[in-house]
Amino acid sequence: MQRKKDPIDTYLLRVLQALLTEQSVSRTAILMGQSQPAISNALRRLREITGDQILLRGQSGMVPTARGEELLLFANEALAAIERIANPPEAFDPATSEREFHIAAPDYLDAIFLPSIAQQLRRHAPHTKLIVHPIGPDTSYVKQLEEGVLDLVIANWLAPPEQLHMSRLFDDEVVCMVGTEHPLARRGIDMKCFLEMPHLAPTVYVAHRKNFIDGSLAEQGLRRNIQMSVPYFGLVPYVLIRTDLVFTTGRQFAEHYAKDLPITVLPSPFKFPPMRFYQLWHRRTHKAPEVIWLRKRVTEVANRLVRPREPLAPFVAADEN
Repeated sequence: MQRKKDPIDTYLLRVLQALLTEQSVSRTAILMGQSQPAISNALRRLREITGDQILLRGQSGMVPTARGEELLLFANEALAAIERIANPPEAFDPATSEREFHIAAPDYLDAIFLPSIAQQLRRHAPHTKLIVHPIGPDTSYVKQLEEGVLDLVIANWLAPPEQLHMSRLFDDEVVCMVGTEHPLARRGIDMKCFLEMPHLAPTVYVAHRKNFIDGSLAEQGLRRNIQMSVPYFGLVPYVLIRTDLVFTTGRQFAEHYAKDLPITVLPSPFKFPPMRFYQLWHRRTHKAPEVIWLRKRVTEVANRLVRPREPLAPFVAADEN
């Protein structure tokens, strides 16, 4: 079935708004730079379209009908919507915005990264809200970005999804963490020992994908001995303190806990590529001013947190003599 031609256009909406506001054909004609006959003709067309007189002549001039008063509200809303469609979005004002931002990230970043993002929002956008979503095996983050449930996803992948926009945030050296009382805390870890000793590993947070460490080992045909996995990175240092397990992770995470807990950070015997963290977003928000602002704040936090550091000294076998 062929769609009927829209009976009202922007010009008629503006005439309708002006007539009901001015309540005068002559004043409307002056306001719009039109002749009185042109405005009278437009009023006639509006009456035909709406089935209402819209304006009636009263004792002291023209007055709107009840339907006319209602149409003024509709005309105002419609013209405001047209203005928003036709003009670029207003600049984002973080100081006054009440926007609710949604970021998904693994809790690896809880101690070292996300608090700094929260600090930036509280400082520069105090009326906004920040909702941090966990990433788990059942998280369909690509779909959630597409549907607007999420604004950003921050994590590390060997190969980020190609269909999303992304920017690199920081690279992190891969190291090993053990409790300070671990037998290898002073010796270091060689490759044979690394593959044989019991490992603590994070629960996979992206379905059907190996985590970064195991994916890198698998590319070389290697496999470590995972004896325990945990869903929360915050548990890691406390498990290491009480066991003989080793945890392989980024240096930033390891050194954060080693400052205050009996944790020793050791160089990895396997030459892992750096753990590369990205922020990902969907094309639906690629040009959204508020999300552009958020991405810039996240990038600034990453730039401030990451400082050039000397690599850890490689493992040296103890002298047997």
